[in-house]
Amino acid sequence: MGRGARCGGGAVSRAPVVCRWKRHARSVGPARAELRKTLALWGLGAVEEAAVLVLSELVTNAVRHAQVAPGREIKTRFSLVAEGLRIEVHDACSVRPERRRVVGDDACEGRGLVIVEALADSWVAADRHGVGKVVWALLRHSEVNDSVGGKR
Repeated sequence: MGRGARCGGGAVSRAPVVCRWKRHARSVGPARAELRKTLALWGLGAVEEAAVLVLSELVTNAVRHAQVAPGREIKTRFSLVAEGLRIEVHDACSVRPERRRVVGDDACEGRGLVIVEALADSWVAADRHGVGKVVWALLRHSEVNDSVGGKR
């Protein structure tokens, strides 16, 4: 787990895993590692690649675009729901992300939500209770559905 991160939940009970990260680019890698660890414990390796890419894009967006003071925390939440694996990223900025209409071939940025849309079955940006927003993505997969339904 990354320095400055606080996580809880998960392992044995498959309860949601909630982590708090400093709003800094160095938090993206440890957040990915925490998701990988969680998916391995939950036996969901088949969704790892897509899930890690989605998380990476959402956390990077929160770090880069949430116009709040550096050092403010970002919260991630990984949970198994009836529909699949839900990946949430919470931040203190109420401005919702928007997918860019056109991204040039040479652009170094602007593809994050395009990647999220391509890999996730759905994604939503919504106000959260209090200050800020939550952006979440849902990845459907038979392993996740079997796991939630108790067939595993």
